[in-house]
Formats: sequence, C-alpha cells, structure tokens
Amino acid sequence: MDLDTAALKGHGLHLEDPHDVAAHHATYEPAGAAGGRADFNADLDGDTLREECGVFGIFNHPDAAAITTIGLHALQHRGQEAAGIVTYDGRRFHSERRLGLVGDTFSDARIIERLPGHISVGHVRYSTTGETLLRNVQPLFAELDAGGFAVGHNGNLTNGLTLRKQLVRDGAITQSTTDTEVILHLVARSKKNRFIDRFIDALRALEGAYALVAVTNNKLIGARDPLGIRPLVLGSLDGAPILASETCALDIIGARYVRDVENGEVIVIDEEGVQSFKPFPEVAPRPCLFEYIYFARPDSVVGGRSVYQVRRSFGEVLAAEGPAEADVVVPVPDSGVPAAIGFSRASGIPYELGIIRNHYVGRTFIQPTQTVRDQGVRMKHSANRSVVEGKRIVLVDDSLVRGTTSVKIVQMMREAGAREVHFRIASPPITHPDFYGIDTPDRDKLLAATHDLESMRRYIGADSLAFLSVEGVYRALGCERDPVRPQFSDHYFTGDYPTPLTDKAGAVASQQLSLLAEAS
Repeated sequence: MDLDTAALKGHGLHLEDPHDVAAHHATYEPAGAAGGRADFNADLDGDTLREECGVFGIFNHPDAAAITTIGLHALQHRGQEAAGIVTYDGRRFHSERRLGLVGDTFSDARIIERLPGHISVGHVRYSTTGETLLRNVQPLFAELDAGGFAVGHNGNLTNGLTLRKQLVRDGAITQSTTDTEVILHLVARSKKNRFIDRFIDALRALEGAYALVAVTNNKLIGARDPLGIRPLVLGSLDGAPILASETCALDIIGARYVRDVENGEVIVIDEEGVQSFKPFPEVAPRPCLFEYIYFARPDSVVGGRSVYQVRRSFGEVLAAEGPAEADVVVPVPDSGVPAAIGFSRASGIPYELGIIRNHYVGRTFIQPTQTVRDQGVRMKHSANRSVVEGKRIVLVDDSLVRGTTSVKIVQMMREAGAREVHFRIASPPITHPDFYGIDTPDRDKLLAATHDLESMRRYIGADSLAFLSVEGVYRALGCERDPVRPQFSDHYFTGDYPTPLTDKAGAVASQQLSLLAEAS
C-alpha cells in the first residue's frame, strides 16, 4: 500500500527520463559481479471497492516469466494500474516493472525475452490513493548480504508507517511509499544466520494483512499473515510449484491446485521440495469476507468454497431477508450477477439482463466537460429498455459504498421506463473503513455510516432498499457468526477489527512522507 501518496502531490520533479516513466527494466547481478493517473469519473470511479493487488510465483520452470504473465493476466481484476515481474536465471536477477494492464505491457515477446530464468515472481497492483509511481510497482528488489531478494505483497500493514519511521530514524534510506519496502529493510537488518530465519524474523514485526511471494537466489517463498486475511494458494504445473492469490490463476495455465497456504504459514520452495514453517502461535483464521462478496473471481475457490456458489447463496438469503414484489430481477453487472441469480431462484421472480455493461471503457477515458462526465455511468452501463420498460424491477448489486453509482443506475432504470425500482444489496451496510488492503473511503464518505436505511433509500431514489444482514452472510457461508471471535474479518460491517491499528492510533498516522514525485 502507498503509505502516504497524498504527500507526493505538487513536487513535480523529474527523476527519470520522461520517456521511460511508465516502464522500468533492470538486470541485477550478485554483488561483486560485472556489470499519475487519469480518472474515468471521480464520483463513479470512487464508488467501488478496490483491492491492493495480486501475486504469483513459480519455481523451476523453463518458461517461468511467460507462465507468470499468464497467471497475472488471470489476476488482473485485483489490480489494474501496474504490473511487474522479477526472474532469476541462476546468475542474475531480471526485472520488468510497468504501469498499465498486463496484456498491454507484457504481451510483447521482447519483454519476456528480457526475463530469462527458471524462478519468477509477479505482481499486479492497484494504488489506494494519489498517484501511481513507478518506484512503487512491485516486486521490489534489494541486494542483501545473503544475495538478491525480490518480494510482492498483497495486503496492507497496519504498522507500516510506524516501522518505517523507526527504520528511517535508524539510518534506512527509503525509495518508495509502499509498506512492502519495510519488509526488505527488516529482512536486511535481521541478525539471524539462515535467510528463512531472517525472513521469519521480519514477519514477526508486522501487523495487519499480507500474502507475500518472494524469490531469492535459490528459493521461492510464500507467506500468509497469522489470521489469513489475504488469500494465497499452492499449486503445481508439471511438477513446478506455484504460489498465487487465487485458484483462477492456476486454472488459466492448466496447473493443479494443491492446497491453500494456511494462516500464519511460511512456504519455502527450493530444489529439495516444498517445506512448511509455522512460526506463529496457532490461532483460528479470519479471512476477508470481501473476497467472497466482491474481490475474487467467480470461478475461484477461496477457503474451500466456490466463490460463485457463495455469491449465489448470498442472493438466496437476501431474497428471504429483503423480499420484493416485482416482475423481474436485474443484476448490476458484472459483480451482481451471481447474487441476482440466487435472488431470482429463491424468489421465483424471472432473471433478466436489464443492464448491459460495456467492457471496453477504460479508467483513463478523459471527460472534458461536466456534461460529458455526467454521462459516465452510461459509458459503462446501459439500460436494456425491452426488459425494464413498464416493469417493477429488483436491482441486485454486491455492495454499496458511497452510493453515487447507485443513484445514476436507479435514474437510468427510471428513464428506461421502469415502473418501480427496488434495490437489493448482497452484503451488509459498509459502516467502517478497511485498513488491510481494501481501498475504502474515510468513514464520513461511506453512505451507510452517515445515513439510516430510509435516508439511503431516498438518496439513491429507489422505491425500496434492503441489505443482506451480517448474520445472513454467515448463514450463506454455512456457519453462525461467533460474536467473541468471528470466523471472518467483517470489520467493515461491524467495526470489529481483527488486529491492532498501530498507525491509526498513533500520531504517525497523519505524518506526511517527503518523497519526491516522478515525472508524469
């Protein structure tokens, strides 16, 4: 995560060749050897939840970089602003880090040729605030006394700023605004002898959420935080071990799913095979609920559960908790589709595609006037008038954040002739921000944190509004919520944060970083 990218605005100093700002290529030899983004629409773009990133790694495969590229393509939904790959060929590390989509940047065969090696780690990234800086694009690389070390991180450290402040005070020189760099410094400063012990030593200092994939001169390493908030799976492709954020990245390359990396587990893969370390006290896992609600691809399996089937179950429970008299169930595409199917099946109301999504609208589309900006939602979604005209419709979406998109979609349905519009949300009201890698607004920007149900309904302009309850989410997942120690991280609905929020609690939370901005 960017520790404080807001602090970077306004410097405007050119640190790199302007023609090379969007990409960085590097080859790293062992020591001693020779050798800003444009928004599609500020209101609409901010009215959704975004996760930090996705990670992928493969060991002992002759086409490691190419396989990693394909795996990252499957994980593109987890981060669309930047991608990077680091490989090791037995003598040198090679790095390509680029702004933009995987398909737009790593589809060039010449780039893959610059990434030789049999070990590879890759990363796709979404920055939570401010600019996307090339220096923040992962995997990050450092030359340590034990050799090269590259790491990609999914999640967010809730004590990242505190650790960074301590490291800088002790003389560390930082080059990015990402909390992942803290991990590099902690590993470098550990006094342990073996590299894996130094890596684990660094993990012991971390708070918050992380799924890490790292590569050294002879190892591929994966790690998951003690609560397993962020996902990570182990797979195998023709005997080559793989680590990935989701099973869909295994499916796309024809790899076999082996198992989930357990909460608090460190996986070390080398020529001797796969080793498992459990360095933390054993606790019950608390994975993130939003993997099921929104983030994971529907064809992934998370924690042994089909994401698609869980989302369909959300819709079925929602139909029982928030019934509506209507003629047709309409999903808000694409994330609302499985829940709408479940709602339709449970309620008996026909399911129809009343909204058509345009998949070819990018986030960099520039709208020069307010008049054009006001049409932003129509660039992404358009009404299917033949389905909604004269009908009482149930709109089903996965979540409601600020409500600005919902306002425009309800208005679009009415303009297409809908007689009544009943809005149903297949998750509970979001009342608290997240600090574990989900880009949520401050609490005063969350609609459900500042409005009751009736005022939310009036705000979005629906005839009725209902949310899935917290208890309903757990029932759809096949369990009852333990109020003492919930089985999932559900703090965005309940305020029950699973870890300390050290940076937020301390004065360091408001401290700005004085790093220079790159040319854009």
